[in-house]
Amino acid sequence: MDKLIITCAISGAEVMKEHNPAVPYSVEEMVEQARGAYEAGASIIHLHARYDDGRPTQDKDRYDEIIQAIKKACPDLIIQVSTGGAVGMSRQERSSVLDLKPEMATLDCGTLNFGGDDIFVNTENDIIYFANKMNEYHVMYEMECFEKGHIDMTKRLIKKDIIKAHYHYSFVLGVNGGMTGEERDFHFLRESLPEGATYSVAGIGRYEFPLADLSVKYGGHVRVGLEDNIYLEKGVLAKSNADLVRKVVEIAKKYNREIASPSEARQILGME
Repeated sequence: MDKLIITCAISGAEVMKEHNPAVPYSVEEMVEQARGAYEAGASIIHLHARYDDGRPTQDKDRYDEIIQAIKKACPDLIIQVSTGGAVGMSRQERSSVLDLKPEMATLDCGTLNFGGDDIFVNTENDIIYFANKMNEYHVMYEMECFEKGHIDMTKRLIKKDIIKAHYHYSFVLGVNGGMTGEERDFHFLRESLPEGATYSVAGIGRYEFPLADLSVKYGGHVRVGLEDNIYLEKGVLAKSNADLVRKVVEIAKKYNREIASPSEARQILGME
């Protein structure tokens, strides 16, 4: 069984300091949260850029400022930028960060209701556009799948040689409008993957740690972070992203899974 890759989604685009004061906005706060997560065991930082007032942005200059600051503090960390951005952003706006030629980025693989009137739009042409741009820039993509149909979409694009190996997935479960995060959902997605694929699981809210436990047990990888869940346990706010990472490290000990360093994560994902 591979060593466990822990990804930490330190900020997101929606969660605010009103929800949890530890949510980072400024460059300095991003660095502090990234460094803490790395020291706790994370090898990948999933990054959404924010302005100092908390507004989400896909501005590549803001991303570059944050990335360079994190890299200065933690040179070997894998920085995985978000091309999801925030609801309502255009394809061009969301993809501008790829012009920085980051090491890794997310590739959202289907449209999803986000509650109320919000729709997270990812048409087939959107997915092809992002994948082609990532291929051009040699960016490793993590395919974000919120339900089974999104995996089926990736398989169609694999057959067309638009999505290329290594195939690494993230099951994002428990989003309002998407698939729930019950054990049956985890197994359904895991068993639907193409041969040779790796996967990570991001459980939203109360699903975060039960799904982390399942993924560790069955050989997958784990994403946690304040983007996905602001609580360490019911009613107890996490004081930092590092708190959430440390809880996954404890789960890994139960199954004798060693934690992957950034270099080991690159090897597992075929990045080097």
